[in-house]
Amino acid sequence: MKKIYFLSDAHLGSWAIPDGRRQELRVVHFLDQIESEASAVYMLGDMFDFWHEYRYVVPKGFTRLLGKISALTDKGIEVHFFTGNHDLWCGDYLEKECGVILHREMLLIKLGEKNFCMAHGDGLDNTEKHYLILRSIFHNKICQKMFAAVHPRWGIGFGQKWARRSRLKHEIMEGFFDGPEKDGIYRFSKELLKSYPDTDYFIYGHRHVDVDLMLNDRSRFVILGDWVTKFTYGEFDGTTLAIKHFQDNLLK
Repeated sequence: MKKIYFLSDAHLGSWAIPDGRRQELRVVHFLDQIESEASAVYMLGDMFDFWHEYRYVVPKGFTRLLGKISALTDKGIEVHFFTGNHDLWCGDYLEKECGVILHREMLLIKLGEKNFCMAHGDGLDNTEKHYLILRSIFHNKICQKMFAAVHPRWGIGFGQKWARRSRLKHEIMEGFFDGPEKDGIYRFSKELLKSYPDTDYFIYGHRHVDVDLMLNDRSRFVILGDWVTKFTYGEFDGTTLAIKHFQDNLLK
């Protein structure tokens, strides 16, 4: 079978990333490189630093990535797009215009010979009480409709400023993994494994740290890293998942 790829957390459009065009081109170059070998690409959330769709308006930019995704899906290569905590306000634009398969919840799926559990990763750590309250507000349909009533000139600008402030405030925390037994996503996966013991891979984004650990003799726990500083991704050939680092020789 052809290969399946996994990546997450590019945060395209972030006002905290100095060269946004370079950031986007790196992702596009990666997709160019894997295109001939790929049967599917799974983007596990926060590909955009802020994304909010109004009825007739979407954020400007990202034309190179959106065009590349459309080219992939036009060729029959599946592109699965998970909403993260930064781009959760997706409507149907990416599905209708780019042909992505949109996922708003955790996905349990068999790929090749293996069973996968995939999610962005936010909201799985039940010790993050303050964040869980904020997350419930962001996911509330009434709150979403109220925000959608704000003119895009102010709404999108506010969202980008909020995302930039969040990134700069928590920059020192990103990439930190305090050991498996203290990590909420790891503990969540161990608990979920009791209900789904045949799961081979638990794959997440969100944390901006590349982690690859065994949950037991069979099941692996993987956090993909990011496409802000690490440029790590997963490559599955039907039997084995490998975590790799992308070297972009086109960007000098």
